[in-house]
Amino acid sequence: MKPFLKPLPLVALMLAALPGVAPVISAQAQEDKAKKVYPPIPKTAMETPAFDLALRADTQTLAHLSPKGDAAFDFVPAAREAERAANGYVHIGDIHIRLKQAGGDWQDFSSAHLRKQITALAGGPGVLAAADITASMGEGIPLRVERRWVNDDGVLAMRFTLANTGTAPVEIGGLGMPMVFDNIIRDRDLDQAHAQASFADPYIGRDAGYLQVTRLNGKGPALLVLPEKGTPLEAYRPILEKRWAPKDDIFTDKSPRSQVSEGFYDWTVASKGFAEKEWAKAGRQWNAPTSITLAPGESRTIGLRFVTSPSIRKIEDTLTANGRPVAVGIPGYVVPTDQTASLFLKSPSKVTGIESFPAGALTATAEKSGKGWARYRIKASGWGRARLTVTYADGQKQTVSYYITKPLDQVMADIGHFTTTKQWFEGKNDPFHRSPAILSYDREENRILSQDGRVWVAGMSDEGGAGAWVAATIKQLDNPDPAEVARIEELVNKTVIGHLQVAQGEHQGGVKKSLFYYDPKEFPDYYDPKINWKSWTAWPKQAADDLGRSYNYPHVAIGHWVLYRLARDNRGLVKQHDWKFYLTWAYRTSVAMMRDAPYYAEFGQMEGDVFLDILKDLKREGMTAEATEMERLMKARADHWRTMKYPFGSEMAWDSTGQPEVYAWMRYFGYQPQADVTREVILGYDPTIPSWGYNGNARRYWDFLYGGKVSRIERQIHHYGSALNAVPLFDAFRQNPADMHLLRVAYGGMMGGITNIDQEGFGSAAFHAWPDMMKWDAITGDYGMGFYGHAIAAATYLVNDPRFGWLTFGGDLAHKGHKLTVTPRDGARRRLFIAPAGLWITLEEGRIASAAYDAKSGKVTLTLDPATATAPQARLLFKTTTADGRAYETDTGTPDRGGYAIALGSGETTVTLSPR
Repeated sequence: MKPFLKPLPLVALMLAALPGVAPVISAQAQEDKAKKVYPPIPKTAMETPAFDLALRADTQTLAHLSPKGDAAFDFVPAAREAERAANGYVHIGDIHIRLKQAGGDWQDFSSAHLRKQITALAGGPGVLAAADITASMGEGIPLRVERRWVNDDGVLAMRFTLANTGTAPVEIGGLGMPMVFDNIIRDRDLDQAHAQASFADPYIGRDAGYLQVTRLNGKGPALLVLPEKGTPLEAYRPILEKRWAPKDDIFTDKSPRSQVSEGFYDWTVASKGFAEKEWAKAGRQWNAPTSITLAPGESRTIGLRFVTSPSIRKIEDTLTANGRPVAVGIPGYVVPTDQTASLFLKSPSKVTGIESFPAGALTATAEKSGKGWARYRIKASGWGRARLTVTYADGQKQTVSYYITKPLDQVMADIGHFTTTKQWFEGKNDPFHRSPAILSYDREENRILSQDGRVWVAGMSDEGGAGAWVAATIKQLDNPDPAEVARIEELVNKTVIGHLQVAQGEHQGGVKKSLFYYDPKEFPDYYDPKINWKSWTAWPKQAADDLGRSYNYPHVAIGHWVLYRLARDNRGLVKQHDWKFYLTWAYRTSVAMMRDAPYYAEFGQMEGDVFLDILKDLKREGMTAEATEMERLMKARADHWRTMKYPFGSEMAWDSTGQPEVYAWMRYFGYQPQADVTREVILGYDPTIPSWGYNGNARRYWDFLYGGKVSRIERQIHHYGSALNAVPLFDAFRQNPADMHLLRVAYGGMMGGITNIDQEGFGSAAFHAWPDMMKWDAITGDYGMGFYGHAIAAATYLVNDPRFGWLTFGGDLAHKGHKLTVTPRDGARRRLFIAPAGLWITLEEGRIASAAYDAKSGKVTLTLDPATATAPQARLLFKTTTADGRAYETDTGTPDRGGYAIALGSGETTVTLSPR
């Protein structure tokens, strides 16, 4: 197999054809651009103890920022400095100001829009460079704007002083400093991108806010951008690409925003002026918008500090070392109303108050604390977004954003009911043979999307079309409902096997790209004329029937595999075929991917973990021939990945969806060094941050184009990457329970994957992070891929943290001395990890009501729910995952397919696991 290293021409075509989207620069355009010779930009080299840096000689904006002694790496796009030198390109060191005076309108001023000669100023102690940049701000600005670069006792700082030079007060309602980091993947292969590019993640937490800039390879040092006094991170405003912005918008950048470049953002100190204009129709902002008023002659200094953290895992320690307030939410910042969470705060200044918004949504109660941390018990009521504002004695305010959900068993019931009723499609005369189906849904119009110009969205395949029925199907794995299962079985047998998959012949098991397609000659009266049918996305039948997109195969494999599990482990739920029929079809789908979609199959697939589960089940069922063939095919993929430094290609130039499957097969075949590299790469784009939106939010910023109602390049909050990337991080934590960072990121992503579900059960593709929206996308799109990640990862974890003591992720905890009792409240209640014992307990049938753990003896006593009509027995599996863990044995059950079958009664059943 030939490794995929560069964007396919298809990517450029796909992006270029979508309205309002900057296209990827074509290969020819890149070649032409490379031929252009840009004049060198004079720079002034400088250094601090942590950085080697350089400022442009003419503008004094930042042109180079490398960790000390690491000249091969740059946090800013220094290699593109010459091509980005003209007016209209922003840099660190620029500033955006929106202001007004009494009776006037908001006026905008930008140092980058139309540059003029700046005036150098005399330095002072520690000053590296200083200038009056007022002339470059634009005509008529009633302020004097000065900027200083400072070596402040070894720390690099950038400071702006704004002085009112007029005779009337000035209200500043927009104040932003462009944060320009090298997230540009264009013209780089995957090895170069991982070695040279960085992603920035914001903690939009007011005075405690910060940015973390991490390399794509996950290695240190990481860059932290910290606020000085009076410089809150109130909002994180995208700097729009000039050609897609309104004509009067001067807060823009000429660099193309596309799949290969997320674009840049403003560290926004004041945002009232934006909230009153561009954001007036948006949902609630992360923080209340404010403004700054300067009286005549008054000045205000704002500033940012640049420091390095030796590694991603040391970011919180670095914040503490720099005197910053630190917040750690356990198990995270998504709180079901039947669970209790904890918030730990550490700051040089004491907490003087904690306020909830909305009032009463969150209750913070002080508890016994230690080791420099204040601890609060968090209880939630209501539903939806909420925040806590923490006030410190020194006047600083920190905000922590939460999301409140229903108890998870109710959330599971909601999405199962919504998808199998509101999204259930029966068009008996449907010309595309989609009946019965679970189709995409428009929540704004509350209707099924039976047509879309992106035909796959209505065609049950590709992510944007398969998401709805994948969500409905995977929900049944641990939370089966007989009526819902009956509909899933009907859908799989009549529509998937009947039409979406090739049922017979040499391509048996092949999966089409879409059932819906555009053919106005065959169906002249069918298509809605209000829809744009002229885009490449309106595939004709030949394109829709194509079997060559491997990413469609896991979706279908999930349908077969879930029905296999339900038929095998439950009584009377699955009725049309036996378990072997569905496991055989899961196998056929897996090998068909390798046969009919070999090119894309060389990459990791989103939901590709299902293939490993299918292989394990083939082995456990004694289907040796099938297991041998499937293992051979999958090992060829793994062996190929093993030869690559960063084997994470996809149909896109860079992606965050193949890593979970790559990790799974590296682990399975014993390629631990490659699994470790994969784990660290995931941490490079998947942060832990005190916000429900960014905690565990694996980076995605282009899939609204293909599965969203608002179609644009935009950082997506809890798109499917969050929950999918949680899966390998959970596994990595179970191998090394001392690494709490893994668990925190994983749990944030897994729980982030259910914030998409509204109070009725509709699942949105993702949340729009840009402040002009701040709301969930209105169609289901590809949400089901994320819900798959949540469903297979849902579990409760018991840990003994060296800083915080005994904790649970996903359940309630009671303990007295060395005896602990855990009550699982996760969405499955079938998986439990006892971290001190390294013991991983799973049920494939039955439910865990509670678990008692004796930390001294290591004994675990499980209490299981009573029998039900469809689950008269439990099926228990357990193993020790850590190298030093003790082996366990059970006192109950009959050996069954690698586990134990345990008869359940009308009351609770107890099972004891004891270390040997």
